[in-house]
Amino acid sequence: MKIKNITIWKEDLELTRPYTIAYETISSVENLFVSLETENGIIGIGAGSPSEDVTGESITSCEKALTDNLESILSGKDIRYSRSLLKQLNIALTDTPAAMAAADIALHDLMARTMGLPLTDLLGRVHKSLPTSITIGIMPVKETLEEAREYLANGFSILKIKTGLDVAEDIERILKLNETFKQAIYMRVDANQGYGLKELHHFYEKTSGLVEFIEQPLPAKNLSGMRTLPDHIRRICAADESLLRPESTIGLLTRPQPFGIFNIKLMKCGGIGPGMDIATMAEHAGIDLMWGCMDESIVSITGALHAALASRATTYLDLDGSLDLARDIVSGGFIMENGWLKTTDQPGLGVTRI
Repeated sequence: MKIKNITIWKEDLELTRPYTIAYETISSVENLFVSLETENGIIGIGAGSPSEDVTGESITSCEKALTDNLESILSGKDIRYSRSLLKQLNIALTDTPAAMAAADIALHDLMARTMGLPLTDLLGRVHKSLPTSITIGIMPVKETLEEAREYLANGFSILKIKTGLDVAEDIERILKLNETFKQAIYMRVDANQGYGLKELHHFYEKTSGLVEFIEQPLPAKNLSGMRTLPDHIRRICAADESLLRPESTIGLLTRPQPFGIFNIKLMKCGGIGPGMDIATMAEHAGIDLMWGCMDESIVSITGALHAALASRATTYLDLDGSLDLARDIVSGGFIMENGWLKTTDQPGLGVTRI
């Protein structure tokens, strides 16, 4: 069964709720999309959300990479050889992982649709469903509490709090959230590289026992600094910007391991195939996994969910990236109930073009 048509395009999906993290305020989002159609009319779809701050790629560079490479690698090719095609894509698109992710997700969707199976069952399902966190950006205490109250009313119980601009204010927000909601919430923290060692120690001292983990507390390249931390702190720190492609994972496995948790984002690593490679390494090393996201279409959020449910090391989800989009190009994909995510029983990703 051969690939007949390849379509590449971009969409401005916009945000209903701009937010602030340690190094920028985000108010809009563009995603790239890839559609692959076989000669008998089966269509697989993928999406990419580039981040210049994290992987150094722009929407323009990703679009060019896809335009320059997909036709030559995929057009007229039999999808039964998808593993070989993915290896070729991984080489050609190595400098643009979000572009690679879009192509990778589309090909995985196409494979599973052709076989009539949900993708996670093709990958090897080990989880039925898992709860996701929902993110609160950096904002004053009053607004933090108001947003938390809104999310709790909507069934969420896990909050990921963005921090990293002012450690004293960060601590105050965590303490106030705990004081206000107590056992009703679980809290995770994402500093987005905003702390130094002294600030991290201070934050940990004041919030120990209140947060599940601290994501990317130090600058991405400061692995030596992370390794100076005591084991009980490193164990609850999650690698995000420090963890990119599978090859970057190897340095994070050297003992003492700087992180006890890996945050796999398809946009950083290049899609489902590379994400599963990282997941396998993490499982063998005894590292817990969180599957995270950028501001992304339901297409790629669903791709990450299918991968997450197929990894034994998956412990956490942070797949809220489509919830604040003003629009999308698909519906379906995942089912959310009181903050828990599960896949549908439809083939592939289970998404439908709107």
